[in-house]
Amino acid sequence: MGDWMMRLASMADVEPVAELRAVVLRTDLERLGRYDEQRVRQRLREGFTPAHTWVIEVDGLFAGSVSLRPAEDAHWLEHFYLAPHLQGRGIGTAVLRTLLERSDRDGTRVRLNVLQGSPAQRLYERHGFKLETEEPVDVFMVREPVLALRDKGSASRFAEPHDQ
Repeated sequence: MGDWMMRLASMADVEPVAELRAVVLRTDLERLGRYDEQRVRQRLREGFTPAHTWVIEVDGLFAGSVSLRPAEDAHWLEHFYLAPHLQGRGIGTAVLRTLLERSDRDGTRVRLNVLQGSPAQRLYERHGFKLETEEPVDVFMVREPVLALRDKGSASRFAEPHDQ
C-alpha cells in the first residue's frame, strides 16, 4: 500500500489539487459530455477550503486530497482524489475508513456526490453509503454514523495541525 498520511491543506496546495482533479475526473466527465479543460480546475479553486481539506501523502510525496466540509445536517465528503498510479492499492479505502471512523465517533452523517457511472460509487457503497437521489450527471449518497467500537489507531494517520 505504501506509507501514507494526511496533513491539513494550505492555500499552496490548491494548484496541485486542481491539476489532480482534472486528471482524475477527465474520463468520467468526457463520458458524460461535461469535460472542460479550464472549468474542471476553476471549480476546485472556487470551492477549495484548506480548513476542511487534507492532502494525502504517500512516502512523503503529494498523492491526493480529501475534504470533509461541515454543513447543517451532515459533513460533505468532497475533493477526494488519488493519483491514478496509486489507485487500487487500498490507500483510498484506508483514507475513507479513517474519515468515516472520525465521523462515527462524532455521530455525524456524511453526504457526497459522485459522477454517474464512476467506479468510485462502489467504494462508497462498500462503506455504507446509500443512494439518496440521482440526477443526469450526479449521484447523491448519504451514510449514517455507525455506533460500533472503532479502532483508535486510525487517527494517527493525521498530521497534527500546524501554523501555516
